[in-house]
Amino acid sequence: MCGITGFIDFNKRSSETTLRSMTDQLVHRGPDDSGIFFEESDHAQIGLGHRRLSILDLSALGHQPMQFKDYTVVYNGEIYNFREVAALLEEKGYKFKSESDTEVLLKAFDCWGKDAVNHFIGMFAFVLYDKNQDEVLLFRDRAGVKPLYYYFKDGCLLFGSELKAFHPHEAFKKEVDHDSLALFLQYNYIPAPYSIFKYTHKLEPGHFLQLDLKNRDLKKNKYWDVVDFYNKPKIDISYEEAVEETEKLLMSAFQYRMVADVPVGLFLSGGYDSTAVTALLQSQSTEKIKTFTIGYEEEAFNEAPEAKKVADYLGTDHTEKYCTAKDTADILHKLPHIYDEPFADNSVVPTFLVSQLARTKVTVALSGDAGDEIFAGYDKFNRSVNFTQKIPELAQSIMSGAMGLVSPDNIPILNKKYNFSTRYEKMREIWKHKSPSLAMKIISQFITEQEARKFLSQDFQNRKTYFDIEAELNGGNDALNKLLAIDYKTFLLDNNLTKVDRATMAVSLEGREPILDHRIVEFVSQLPSHYKIRNGVNKSILKTIVHKYVPEEIMNRPKKPFLAPLTVWFKDELKDYYLEYLDEARLKREGIFTQDVVNLRNSYLSGKEVNHQKLWNILVFQLWKEKWM
Repeated sequence: MCGITGFIDFNKRSSETTLRSMTDQLVHRGPDDSGIFFEESDHAQIGLGHRRLSILDLSALGHQPMQFKDYTVVYNGEIYNFREVAALLEEKGYKFKSESDTEVLLKAFDCWGKDAVNHFIGMFAFVLYDKNQDEVLLFRDRAGVKPLYYYFKDGCLLFGSELKAFHPHEAFKKEVDHDSLALFLQYNYIPAPYSIFKYTHKLEPGHFLQLDLKNRDLKKNKYWDVVDFYNKPKIDISYEEAVEETEKLLMSAFQYRMVADVPVGLFLSGGYDSTAVTALLQSQSTEKIKTFTIGYEEEAFNEAPEAKKVADYLGTDHTEKYCTAKDTADILHKLPHIYDEPFADNSVVPTFLVSQLARTKVTVALSGDAGDEIFAGYDKFNRSVNFTQKIPELAQSIMSGAMGLVSPDNIPILNKKYNFSTRYEKMREIWKHKSPSLAMKIISQFITEQEARKFLSQDFQNRKTYFDIEAELNGGNDALNKLLAIDYKTFLLDNNLTKVDRATMAVSLEGREPILDHRIVEFVSQLPSHYKIRNGVNKSILKTIVHKYVPEEIMNRPKKPFLAPLTVWFKDELKDYYLEYLDEARLKREGIFTQDVVNLRNSYLSGKEVNHQKLWNILVFQLWKEKWM
């Protein structure tokens, strides 16, 4: 696991000094080694920077940038099947001097060209300079586990694992993109391919950029898309056969992600996803696997006791830590550095703390991320379908029309309920359009588009995102499978994977998401949806597998979100943050937010039933702006 950055400067105004400064911005991603490549060709200056966290082949033979023939690469990630790929290449006459997957990557490209990526099982973001072809390639893995940003303006391309790497380069202009800011307020993250800065993008998963150095032509190409697998005919097998095949794929994926030359552990929340990873791996290991959990004194948020029950039953080497409001206060001002693009998932604090805890004993940690998105674990899937398909369309039209005639503020008793006006407007829109995918998009918004227009002083364009791809999913998909495909390309990517990558890398810990093995994704996407939610049970396939290893009575309990008790703490111990950063005079002076934000803050602090996430999103942006602007 590493950090990569660099530039292709057609103006030839860059330098090795600038490249080193950019590279050093990512020291947390790779504290073990650093390297740069700088060359001036006839067409441009090429700068590649690398920070290394040594996981495989800890020797100097794994140093990057790495070169082979006319190729030079900087690479972040892991190719878990690198030994199998190396064996294929050895059959073709290639020889290897290291145990590094980077060397395998280079020689795979020499052998197969761009098709090499199709041989890889792994997570990766890499930039490959091909001197012979006068081109630069930027690749991102199929799921987007590893990040890759790029900035292209006025003859200069910058790239990096994180935005902070761009700031030392004089070509980078920090201009906030207000359309992206509006997206952030709505979702608490900025959906790909957009970014908080103008001319700056996230490379989408399963894509690569191809830059021709001769004519400066930058093309974006797609090599993998989960939609293609959802669009395939559904596999005609029994539920029992589906469970058996899924378990085989899970075991293979989990064992691949234990490959490392450093200690490996697991995040364990006690839910089905992390328990699946822990149970299957512990069943194949004679040594106790190290597991880590964060807990809270606030019972409504505390999963630590359930995690400990699972750990005790499976016999892992378990470590837990309880998080307090003081821990959160200590972390708050670090968040804009860790998440150098505004990011407001309210589990960033426990995710950082569990990463910090794990780093005291291991260098690699596996998580259960993607179980909900692949196997249909979220209640939002049920609600999106039930709201739009279990109620007659005529009834939906009548209810939506009637709601448009009555302001939610004028409905007695109900208007005092938690977040009532927002929920009222959401339901009106859902019943107006009668689309499950649009329903999930609306449910996913903490701040609606209409509210964002009230909160922001400047107007914005509401951009299309991967929430709007229902038309790409063919008729072989029912509503649930369409929702799963959309969620894979939105919430999973830009919320959950972003959260874990930045939190783990902030403490130089490699995070791995074994359920995101593309073989699992490809298989499960081709299963009928009634295998995923079966007899009213969400995530049925995964639960059936887990119950082979852990008794159902240990697992069966109400699902608790992996969240920090921010709603509680910001009314008491952390109240001053809202008073300072959402101060009326300050907001008026800065000119970004309106008086409506102050009114919302005052309602929340006075004890009214306000959705705290709205304020948290705005506070996070304020903290980010103070750090970076």
